[in-house]
Amino acid sequence: QVQLVESGGGLVQPGGSLRLSCAASGIPLRLNGMGWYRQAPGKQRELVARISTTGSTNYADSVKGRFTISRDNAKNTVYLQMNSLKPEDTAVYYCNTATMALTWGQGTQVTVSS
Repeated sequence: QVQLVESGGGLVQPGGSLRLSCAASGIPLRLNGMGWYRQAPGKQRELVARISTTGSTNYADSVKGRFTISRDNAKNTVYLQMNSLKPEDTAVYYCNTATMALTWGQGTQVTVSS
């Protein structure tokens, strides 16, 4: 059974940092381009960052220069390092393949507030 489990969210002040993790079971992430997505209240889910099987990355303009996506194929895990967080980054963060082919996990809540 394929399962994605996101973790690492929390409450952080503006300007702070968090590192999100996405652990997968039942599927080798190294064979898939992977993405981090987020959904804020009242808004549609959006792609935040993407990493290909070869390690190339793409970012939404809103997070470029602040967020970094990476992967550890040995641990079957994808990460999202988030720095210089802003209140508008507040959302539930999810991982999935770049084509959103898998069942969504529960996500991890990120709240940026003073």
